[in-house]
Amino acid sequence: MTRGVRTRLIAFVVASAIGIVYVAGAYLGLVDKVLGRGFVAHVELPNSGGVFIGSEVTYRGVKIGKVDDMTVHEGGLRLDLALEDEAKVPENSEVFVHNLSAVGEQYLDFEPAAEEGPYLSQGDVITGDAAALPIGEDVLLEDLGSLVRSIDKDDLRVVVDELGLMFGGNAGPLRSMITDGQLLVAEARANQEQTIQLLDNAQPVLETQAANSENIRSFARDLAVLTDTLRVSDPDIRTVLEDGAPAATEVEKLVNGLQPVLPPFLANTNEVTRIIAERRHGIEQLLVTFPRLLAAGPTALMDDKVSGEKFGRVHVNFNQDPRRAPTAICRATSGARPARRRSSTTTRLNAAVARLSTCEA
Repeated sequence: MTRGVRTRLIAFVVASAIGIVYVAGAYLGLVDKVLGRGFVAHVELPNSGGVFIGSEVTYRGVKIGKVDDMTVHEGGLRLDLALEDEAKVPENSEVFVHNLSAVGEQYLDFEPAAEEGPYLSQGDVITGDAAALPIGEDVLLEDLGSLVRSIDKDDLRVVVDELGLMFGGNAGPLRSMITDGQLLVAEARANQEQTIQLLDNAQPVLETQAANSENIRSFARDLAVLTDTLRVSDPDIRTVLEDGAPAATEVEKLVNGLQPVLPPFLANTNEVTRIIAERRHGIEQLLVTFPRLLAAGPTALMDDKVSGEKFGRVHVNFNQDPRRAPTAICRATSGARPARRRSSTTTRLNAAVARLSTCEA
């Protein structure tokens, strides 16, 4: 072996040793301690929650350090965290212990409410409670056992039987439902832009509903009252629906029976209506005067105190004299005499009555 080859081999061994020592020192944190890089913060927890020395410390999932030491502290456990100088962790951050994998490897994660400072520095302490720790396997198994024991076997058997009846023989419909669901998802993906636009345009509609929330609640209350009334009246409604069919049949027969005669009757009624409309003034006066005549009817019969005979009296007044003096023709049982002519209320009907008779018997 020549001298040059020996020199190169020695240099390679020395460089490899230095590299191995540096990597090991960096992994163990010795390099940072020797060079004075990073800072140490503390976290106090009720228990470790599965965290161990060397566990990663992350800030919203990004690694910023590791757990350097663990010591028992009053009321719990204190973790010494070796954090990088670049780590800007707000002092008001919440700390949680999460599972890194399904195997159960835990790590410590900072989750701040905001990114503003002040930030953690050398010697700062953050306290976490039981909510920061994952559920232990023993607690999980105990709760799962309590859940299983709380299930009634008979009820579970009924549920299983009903599920068997529901899914038994329905492979085709279930397959169709899944296929249609896939088509629905595909269509939704194809119309994603329209869906987003629809959601954006729905804001005015939602704002209108929010502004009319009181009216909507009032409508819901009134609808509840209506449905409650319908529920109470359910027997009556059922009776109407059951008995209404024969009545509807009879009404249909009546309408079919009136169909030949009803149109001519209505056509003739139009003529009668026209005549009544032309003479509405006289009809109005008749409706005003006729009740008065009926009211005066009992006074038309009077007893003669001497002879005991009955005789009638009719008394009609007119405001103005008619163009032609009326002729009075009176027939009475006894003591009848022509009546005197007087001025009184005048209308068309009164004038016609005046032309017929004006007498007092």
